[in-house]
Amino acid sequence: MQTQEFLSLLKNHPNKSLVFEYRNGQTVGANYHITEVKNITVDSVDCGARTDFWKETIIQLWESPDEKDKREYMSAFKALGILNKVDKLKPMEKEVEVKFEYSNADFHTAQLFVNDYEIHEERLLLKLGIEKTDCKAKETCGVPVETNINEEACCSPEGGCCS
Repeated sequence: MQTQEFLSLLKNHPNKSLVFEYRNGQTVGANYHITEVKNITVDSVDCGARTDFWKETIIQLWESPDEKDKREYMSAFKALGILNKVDKLKPMEKEVEVKFEYSNADFHTAQLFVNDYEIHEERLLLKLGIEKTDCKAKETCGVPVETNINEEACCSPEGGCCS
C-alpha cells in the first residue's frame, strides 16, 4: 500500500477506530501511539552486484505500558491529524510504500507491509504481514528458482533447504 492510499483511507473513514493486525488474529493493543514517522531512502547493492534504489514511509507503533488497560483505539481522524502534522514538518513521500514498525514482548521488531485492509462498521482494520528475505540475484548467483515451495517440507530435516 502506498502512503497516499493509507492517508486517503484515514481521511475517508475518520470516525472509525484504527486497528492493526500484526499476525493473524492478533492486534496491536489499543494503547498504541504513533511514535515516529520515517522517510527512508534505500540505496543498495545485492549479492549479484546489481544496484537498486527506492523510498519508503515507515510509521512506528508503540504500546504504552502506562495505558495497557486502554480499550478504545485511536481514531482514523486522530492518526490523520498526527500524520498531517508530521507532513508539515517533514513532508512524506506519498507515492511510496508505507510500512509499520512494531514489536511487543511476544513479537520481534519488524517492518510490516500492509497486505490488506477491511472496513467494518466501527473500525478500519489494517492487516499487516512480514515479507521474507530473498535473494534478488538468484540467476546470477546460481540459486535454483523454485516455485510452489512447500514451507513445511522445505524446513523438515529431509527438505534440504536448511543445509
